[in-house]
Amino acid sequence: MTIPIGLILVVDDEPQIHRFLTPALAAAGYESLRAETGAEALRLAAARAPDAILLDLGLPDIDGHEVLARLRTFSDIPVIILSARDREAEKIRALDAGADDYVEKPFGLGELLARIRTACRHRLRQNNEDATVDIDGLRIDPTSPRITQNGEPLSLTRREHALLLLLARNSGRVLTHRHILAAIWGAAHTEDVAYLRVYIGQLRRKLGPHHATLITTEPGIGYRLRDMAEHEGK
Repeated sequence: MTIPIGLILVVDDEPQIHRFLTPALAAAGYESLRAETGAEALRLAAARAPDAILLDLGLPDIDGHEVLARLRTFSDIPVIILSARDREAEKIRALDAGADDYVEKPFGLGELLARIRTACRHRLRQNNEDATVDIDGLRIDPTSPRITQNGEPLSLTRREHALLLLLARNSGRVLTHRHILAAIWGAAHTEDVAYLRVYIGQLRRKLGPHHATLITTEPGIGYRLRDMAEHEGK
């Protein structure tokens, strides 16, 4: 049995696109999810946290640009726009709104697969940035094994350290339960939400009453670490 190398959400109301892409993605080693409306796409993105999204702009219920805008309120999943709209303004609008790439219909499979791999690699690079995060006395340096709180080392387990570091690298962005679990515990634990809640609770207790508020819960979706501006405004 072949283990999928990634999960791709295909959002398009044209049945022929799904008939073409579902077996093509499977042959390339990807598992695919199918959505024909914007509402279904957003539900699946939140529930399944795919590795990339192929998004058509001309959907029957919600315009693709609006789907992208809503998606970016809770996820950094790479999005590749698939559309027959070839106007430059459309491409700029989508890219400025957070799309990672744009492929016009009709497209070649080889080109599309290359774009998917590139978008996924770019996301990994973003998650590995070495920028230090300083928030109101809490200092998180990705290049250091220590996290300090008001200048003093914060005593964390290896998992707690990795969890806080992941949240810090994505400060201000919502990370889904599935994303966090896969990143910290591995793909076999992507459904262990209760386990994640325990670790979040432990981490909040160790951060103390003041810094615990940095980690916010997005009900039914996941968690995020407030950025500096948000925290100072509390």
